[in-house]
Amino acid sequence: MTQDKNVSPDDRARLDQVFMQVVLDVQAQVQQTRPEQPGNLAAMFHKESVAEALQGCAMLIAGWNQNRVDEAGVQRSTKALRSLGLGDLAGRVENLRRIGGE
Repeated sequence: MTQDKNVSPDDRARLDQVFMQVVLDVQAQVQQTRPEQPGNLAAMFHKESVAEALQGCAMLIAGWNQNRVDEAGVQRSTKALRSLGLGDLAGRVENLRRIGGE
């Protein structure tokens, strides 16, 4: 399992707008999704995936506030985003691992 990535306070200050734009965009797009199929079961799974994606975003924000990219938040978000058919957004979240260089 990959470790959290620490980000220097200077990099965090410099990249804060970029990081938060990705997370806020993910949150907004997730909240606009609808179940792909009709029915209660599809609605239940959709609701669960939305909640997982939003919880992953919350973990990312909490980690960012502590100068790190939270790996569990990345994994939780990307898994949920892919289940919602939002692979492009999942890729953007995965790219947060590289924020601030190596």
